[in-house]
Amino acid sequence: MASTPAQHARDRGSVTAEIAVALPAVVVVLAACLGGLGLASAQVRAQDSAADAARLLGRGEPLAAAEQLVARSVTGADLVISRPAGLVCASVVVEQRLLLVPLRVAGSSCALDGGR
Repeated sequence: MASTPAQHARDRGSVTAEIAVALPAVVVVLAACLGGLGLASAQVRAQDSAADAARLLGRGEPLAAAEQLVARSVTGADLVISRPAGLVCASVVVEQRLLLVPLRVAGSSCALDGGR
């Protein structure tokens, strides 16, 4: 069945309308993907700085040195130290946002407490 000029006139602009409806969804999905990469990056930085802080404290360095290291590595992070049975454990927690939703990202590590 051949299309008539009247059918073409009715269809004119439908592609534009479909794109206008789909574009916000594409933008939200793209923002979520980029936010997820940001969360993954923050988690890796938190894990690395927790490992470095645990090693510093395990060698007998002062707590202030570990806090400075974490502050330089992960902006706005909290450092929590525990010392279970011959170990020194460091946990780094930071709050990140994914699509305006606050999420807590953490990394933790332990080292032998040889400096104590």
